Amino acid sequence: MNEIKNALSDYAESFTSPESEVLTRLREHCSANYSDSAMLSGFFQGRVLSLLSHMIRPQVVLEIGTYLGYSALCLAEGLAEGGKVITLDVQEDTNRVARSAVESSSFADKIEFLLGNAVDIIPNLSESFDLVFIDADKPNYSNYYNLVFEKVRPGGFILADNVLWSGKVLAEYKDVETQALHDFNRMVLADERVENVLLPIRDGLMIVRKK
Repeated sequence: MNEIKNALSDYAESFTSPESEVLTRLREHCSANYSDSAMLSGFFQGRVLSLLSHMIRPQVVLEIGTYLGYSALCLAEGLAEGGKVITLDVQEDTNRVARSAVESSSFADKIEFLLGNAVDIIPNLSESFDLVFIDADKPNYSNYYNLVFEKVRPGGFILADNVLWSGKVLAEYKDVETQALHDFNRMVLADERVENVLLPIRDGLMIVRKK
């Protein structure tokens, strides 16, 4: 079964539009130098994020969790004219790599980096968001959702990564991170202000549309 699943994944990727050279270099750098390289969105999910951004044509995107800047670059590809991505993270070392990657791209003037705790930063942001991407510390997913919700315009979208958590959400016993993600999924489903779909892409991508 896994062999078929892997073969289908390879097939799907082979029939997916290619990424930019900047993204390929960044992905290869991550794979070669970081033990936590699975945190990077990766080729297929990156193309999904790019396509969603192209469909939404956001003026302002908020990303919570920059890592090496791969997903920020993907989301920037679909920005409306004059649009920007604001990306938040607490890690200085990975943030330096992300800034370097963005500076070597055509989106250097469209991606704004903010370093610090997102829980502290978000309340002070004055922008309204067309698209929010949550991909940070799992116990805070519900907090991030609640903090950004009123700043998302009606018809805007919230995306949340890793919501299947390698299948651990199915386990009867759930550790702190798994329980937080399960609670987040239940909260979104029960929220009558939105409509949502949980896509089993990679590690699970929750797509939420604010009514």
